[in-house]
Amino acid sequence: MGINYREKIIALWIVFLLGTLFHTQLGLMPLFHGLSVIESEKANAIGEISGILWLMLGFFIFPMLAIIATAFINSNRYKVIHFGLTVFYSVLNLFHLVADLSVKPILWYQTALMTLLFLIGLLLNFVAFQWMRGHTASFLQSLE
Repeated sequence: MGINYREKIIALWIVFLLGTLFHTQLGLMPLFHGLSVIESEKANAIGEISGILWLMLGFFIFPMLAIIATAFINSNRYKVIHFGLTVFYSVLNLFHLVADLSVKPILWYQTALMTLLFLIGLLLNFVAFQWMRGHTASFLQSLE
C-alpha cells in the first residue's frame, strides 16, 4: 500500500484550522482590527458586515473546501490548484507572523502558535507537492 497523501493533507488542514481558531481566540479577531465584538454583532444584525469579517470567513472557508475536495477529487488539475492554495496560505501565514511581531506588546504564546502554524503550512506544502508530483510521475511512467 502506497503513501496516502490525501489523509496526510486532510489531517494537516484540520490541525491548521484548529490552530487558527485558537489564534483568533474563537471569533474575537475583530478586536484586533479595532472592532468591538458587540459592534460587529450589531453590524451583522443590521446587514452592515465589515469587509474584514468577510475576509476572515474566506480564510476559513477555503481550507474547509480543500479538505472536502481532497477527500473526493484525485485529478492532476486539482492537485496543482491545491498545491497553489497551500503556497498561498504559507505566504499569508508568513505575513501574519511578521505582523504579530509588530504588535505591542508582543503576545509570545500567540507568536509561538503562529510560528507553529507557519511550519505546519510548510509541511502541508511539502506533502501537497509530493502528492502532485507522485501523480505526474505515475502518469509519465505509464507513457513509457
